[in-house]
Amino acid sequence: MSDANETDGARRAREALEASGIEHTVARYGRANSLAESAALRGLEPRDIIKTLVVRRGSGDYLFVLVPGDREISWPKLREHLGVSRLSMPPADKAKDATGYERGTITPFGSTTAWPVIADATVPGRTISMGAGEHGVGATAAADDIIRALDAEVVDVTDPA
Repeated sequence: MSDANETDGARRAREALEASGIEHTVARYGRANSLAESAALRGLEPRDIIKTLVVRRGSGDYLFVLVPGDREISWPKLREHLGVSRLSMPPADKAKDATGYERGTITPFGSTTAWPVIADATVPGRTISMGAGEHGVGATAAADDIIRALDAEVVDVTDPA
């Protein structure tokens, strides 16, 4: 999908996806005002849109959590899994510093730092779409391929929204 209008974030995400060797598509859908609108633009159910959330464990220590659109992080489950008593979501500027991506465009693919990835236990076994480094751009692939390419740990860390 490389084009003259491609942002640096979209380029990094596209190149990282290509380098991963997984079968995927990257497409422009247009900027959406909500997850439900993004799903409709992509012709998917909200559960098939995967949010990449940046979670702060400590100073300069982050991880990515892949969360289906119809679910939310269960902070008690995530804290228990990580063996920590405190986690937080960094402000937008700190998330951008940690990943190179603006909130709403974040993906582990092409992040400026390769933070660990946790995929919720509901993610495997289906086709998913996730952000691709630019507003209105999404990458679609088999969840199992994404999990393998990112060496993601699959854990029950969400609850229904």
